[in-house]
Amino acid sequence: MAEALVSPILEQLTTIVAQQVQEEVNLVVGVKKQCDKLKSNLLDIQSVLEDADRKQVKDKAVRNWIDKLKDACYDMDDVLDEWSTAILRWKMEEAEENTHSRQKIRCSFLGSPCFCFNQVVRRRDIALKIKEVCEKVDDIAKQRAKYGFDLYKATDELQRLTTTSFVDESSVIGRDGEKRNVVSKLLAESSQEARDVDVISLVGLGGIGKTTLAQLAFNDAEVTAHFEKKIWVCVSEPFDEVRIAKGILEELEGRASDLVGLQSLLRRVSESIKGKRFLLVLDDVWTENHGQWEQLKPSLTGCARGSRILVTTRKDAVATMMGTDHRINIEKLSDEICRSIFNHVAFQERSEDERERLADIGEKIANKCKGLPLAAKVLGGLMQSKRTREEWDRVLSSELWRLDEVDRDQVERRIFIPLLLSYYDLPSVVRRCFLYCAMFPKDYEMGKYELVKMWIAQGYLKETSGGDMELVGEQYFQVLAARSFFQDFKTDYVKEMKFKMHDIVHDFAQYMTKNECLTVDVNNLGEATMETSIERVRHLSMMLSKETSFPVSIHKAKGLRSLLIDTRDPSLGAALPDLFKQLTCIRSLNLSGSSIKEIPNEVGKLIHLRHLNLASCHQLESLPETICDLCNLQSLDVTLCLSLKELPKAIGKLIKLRHLRIVRSGVAFIPKGIESITCLRTLDVFIVCGGGENESKAANLRELKNLNHIGGSLKIRNLGGGKEDVSDTAEAQLKNKKRLLCLELRFDILIEEKDILIEGLQPPPDLENLTISRYGGLDLPNWMMTLTRLQEFKLHFCTKLEVLPPLGRLPNLERLVLRSLKVRRLDAGFLGIEKDENGSINEGEIARVTAFPKLKKLSILFLVQVEEWEGIERRAGEEDANTTSIISIMPQLQYLGIEYCQSLRALPDYVLAAPLQELCIRTCPNLRKRYGKEEMGEDWQKISHIPKINFDEIYSNNTSIETWACSILTEEADDSCGKATWSLANEVNVLYWSGYGLDFDMEYMSPVAVSTEKEEEEEEETSWLFGCSMSHFLQTFATC
Repeated sequence: MAEALVSPILEQLTTIVAQQVQEEVNLVVGVKKQCDKLKSNLLDIQSVLEDADRKQVKDKAVRNWIDKLKDACYDMDDVLDEWSTAILRWKMEEAEENTHSRQKIRCSFLGSPCFCFNQVVRRRDIALKIKEVCEKVDDIAKQRAKYGFDLYKATDELQRLTTTSFVDESSVIGRDGEKRNVVSKLLAESSQEARDVDVISLVGLGGIGKTTLAQLAFNDAEVTAHFEKKIWVCVSEPFDEVRIAKGILEELEGRASDLVGLQSLLRRVSESIKGKRFLLVLDDVWTENHGQWEQLKPSLTGCARGSRILVTTRKDAVATMMGTDHRINIEKLSDEICRSIFNHVAFQERSEDERERLADIGEKIANKCKGLPLAAKVLGGLMQSKRTREEWDRVLSSELWRLDEVDRDQVERRIFIPLLLSYYDLPSVVRRCFLYCAMFPKDYEMGKYELVKMWIAQGYLKETSGGDMELVGEQYFQVLAARSFFQDFKTDYVKEMKFKMHDIVHDFAQYMTKNECLTVDVNNLGEATMETSIERVRHLSMMLSKETSFPVSIHKAKGLRSLLIDTRDPSLGAALPDLFKQLTCIRSLNLSGSSIKEIPNEVGKLIHLRHLNLASCHQLESLPETICDLCNLQSLDVTLCLSLKELPKAIGKLIKLRHLRIVRSGVAFIPKGIESITCLRTLDVFIVCGGGENESKAANLRELKNLNHIGGSLKIRNLGGGKEDVSDTAEAQLKNKKRLLCLELRFDILIEEKDILIEGLQPPPDLENLTISRYGGLDLPNWMMTLTRLQEFKLHFCTKLEVLPPLGRLPNLERLVLRSLKVRRLDAGFLGIEKDENGSINEGEIARVTAFPKLKKLSILFLVQVEEWEGIERRAGEEDANTTSIISIMPQLQYLGIEYCQSLRALPDYVLAAPLQELCIRTCPNLRKRYGKEEMGEDWQKISHIPKINFDEIYSNNTSIETWACSILTEEADDSCGKATWSLANEVNVLYWSGYGLDFDMEYMSPVAVSTEKEEEEEEETSWLFGCSMSHFLQTFATC
C-alpha cells in the first residue's frame, strides 16, 4: 500500500511546482531545493517498496519502517493539498478581480493589508511543513539500506478477466449433510420439557462456512413454514445488547424501533414473541461474558414450544456460555470438495484444452485450501485471470505459503495466506482501495457508488484516457468482487449495488491496516484506542447509541482523513464545531442519518474535504455559506433531507463538484451559478422555481447548457411552474448530454400553453429511460420517435393526451407504462403498423413487420375511456393482391398489467398469443367477466395457459374504504424511510395529491406535508410520505 501512496505524491509534487512556475504564482518560495531532494528520496524508496510490502507480513521491523514512511507520505499529501488549494483559491480570487487589479496582484495575494498578512503566514507555514516532511523522508531513505530490499516491480495493469464480475453465490458444495442435520434440529421436538427455547450452536473456523450453512437452513422451505417468526441478527464484535435487541425488534415488527433503553426494548421483544414459535439466528457471536447474554435471555422466554436460537461462533467457550443444547461442529471440507469449489471459479468459461493443461497444478493449489471453502473461492478468483502454466506455477511456489510455518500458533490466520496471494497479485492502486474498506464495521452493508466516491475523495483514483475516475473505480470494484473480496451482492430500490465483506476478509483487511483503519463504538472506544494509537488513525467509523454523548478523545486523531459517524445522538450537532476545528485533514465525512439540525460555519475549515454525505438527516434545516469555501469538494449528498429548503446561494464556487444529489429532499429550487460547475457528473434533480420570493435566487433551465458531463439520471420538476419559455428549455441543450441515460420531465400543472416547452427538451439519442408526467398536451413531442435506444417509457397523468405515437416502432423498448391518459383507443397506429405499410414492397416479396419487438412488460392503468383495444386488419401471413405480410406483435411480452380500465371489453388476439408469464387484471369488470375462471368467462380458455393470473380487485363497491386504505398501507410500506408510503386513487380518476395540494397533519414528521417519489417501484406510484393517524387519513380521504 505504501507504493500506492508514494506514486501520487511524486506526481502531485511535480504538478504543483510546475503550476507555480506556469501561473507565475510565487505562493511558496525557497522550497525548490527541499522539493528536489524529496523527489530524489521518494524515487529511491519507490524502487524497493514492493519487496518491502511483501516482507512486512513476517518482519515487524520492516512493517515499522513502512508505517513511518506512510505517516510521512500522509503528512506530505496534506501539505501538497494545502499548497494546491492555495493556488486554486488565488486563481479564483484573481478571476473575480477586474483587469486593472489583476495586473497589480500578479505574483501575490494582495487584496487588503490583512489579507496580504494572512497569506504571508500561510506561505511560511507551508514552507516549514515541507521542510519538516523532507527531513523525515530523508531519515527514512537512509534506513532502507539495512533491510536489504530487492528491486521488485509489480504490475499496475489490471489483468483482463475472462468471466463476469460476480461469482455465483447460489451454488454451495459439500454441505448437504450438515444442512439436513441443522434443519432436523430446528424442526425436532424440544429437548427439555421445562424449556421453551433450544439453543443450537454451529462452531468452526473462520471461513469454514458457518454463516452460509445457517442461511441455507434459515431459508429452507420447511423451516419457513414451521416458524411463525424468523429473525436474523448479525452480532459480531462487540456484543451490544441494545443494538441486538433493536435488531430483533425490527425483524419482528418490520420497522425500526424508536425505543432507546434496553429494558423497554426487551419488554417489547417479550411482548412480540409471546405465544409464538420463532427462530432467532445470532450470527458471529464472540463474547464469552455470561452476564451480557443473561440480560437478553429472559426476554426470549414465554414463546411457544419449539422455538429455536441458532448461534454461529468460532469459539467453543461461546457455545458453552450460551447454554447450547445441540452443538454442531462444522468440519473442514475434503480436498475433493475444495477442488470442486476451486475449479468452479478458476475454470469458469475456459476451454477443455485449458482445463486439461492446468488441471494438475490446479489440484496442487486447491489442496492448500486446508478444507476452507472461502480459501478455495479466493484462490479460484485469483487464478481466473492467469492464463499460462508459468503464472500458475508462480502461485504454487510462492514463498507466502511458508507463512504457515511462521504462524503455526495462529490457526485462524492461516486463511490469510490465500488472501495474501490474491492481494499481492492485485495492482497497488487496487490493493489500496480494498484495504480502505477496513474502516467499516464487520457485516456493514456498503454501497458501490458511495464507496467509489470515497475512493475518489482519498485520491486513489485518477482519470485516464479511457474514462472518468468513476469508471476506473467501477473497474476496480469488479476486480475485487471477482476475487471474492466482496460478497452478498444485492440491488436496492434505487438500483444502488449493496454488498458486504466476509468477516474473515474483514479481519484480513484490518490486519493489514492495523494502525490506519479503526472501527469503534461506545463499548470498545477505550479498548480500541489503547490497542491502536488514535493519533495515527487515518480512517475511522464510529457507531454510537442514541444515549451516548460524542467522545472528545477523537480530537487527538489530527491526521484523520475519513470519518463515518453513525448515531442518532441529538448532542452531535453541538460537538461538530470543535470537531471541525480539530480534524482539519478530513477528506470524507459521512453524517448520514444523524439528527443534526444544522452544519456549523466551522465546516469551512475542512479545506481538504472532498466528500460530504448528509443523506437522510431528516431534521437538517440549513447549510452554511461557508460550505462554498470548500473549493475541493467533489460530492455533496442531501437526499432525504426533508427539512432542508435550499442549498447555499454561492454553490457555483464549488467548481470541482462532480456529484450533487438532492432527490427526495425539501430543496425547492436550484441556486443561480450552477452553470459554473462544469465538471458535474451527477445532478439527480433540477427543480424549476415557481416564482415568489425565491425567484431572484433560482437558476433558470438555461444554466444546464454547459453541464454536458451530467450522466445517469436527471429529473426536471415543476416544468411550467415558472416564467421559463421554449427558448429557455431549448438553451438547456439536453440533447448534448450524451451520458444521460434516464430522464424524467414532470410538469407543474396541466396548462396547455406550457405544452410547447417540451419540444425544447429533446433528450440525447442514446437515452434508455424516459418518464413524462403531468404533461398537458394533446400530442407527444416530435422528438419522441427519435429515441431508438429507449428501453423504458412511462407516461403518467397526461390527462389531455388523446393520441399515442407509433410506439411499436421503438426497436429496443422493453417496458411501457401508460397511466391516466385521455386516450380513447389502442389501435394499429399505436403499434406502428399502418394500412399502407407494404406500399414500397415489390410484387411477390414478403413484408416482415414487427411491432414492439423487445417489449417484455406492459402496464395500462386508469385508461378509463378506452373501450376497444384493436387488433390489426391483416393477420399474420395474410395475403393481399401483391404481397404477403408476416406481422409479429409483442413477440417477447412476459407481463401484462391492466388496472382501472372499467370500459375495456376485450384483449386483442395478438396479446393473448404472446408468451405471457403473468397477467394481472384489477378493477376491470368487463375483462373479469369475459376472462375470469370463477365467472366462467367465455374466453377463459384463451388465457388459461398463462402460468400466473391475478384478478385481485384493488377497491370495489363491495369493499369498505377503510379496508381498501389499510391494504394500501400494508402494500406500500417503505422501509427505506421508516414511514408508510401511500399511493391513492379512486376508480374513476386519479386524485393526484401534489396537484391538489392536500395537507395531512403529521404526528411524527415535520414539515406538515412532504412530497416524495419512491423510485423504481414496480409501477412507479406517485407517493406521499406520511406519519399521520389512520383515522385522520380516512376522514380526509373520505372527504375527497
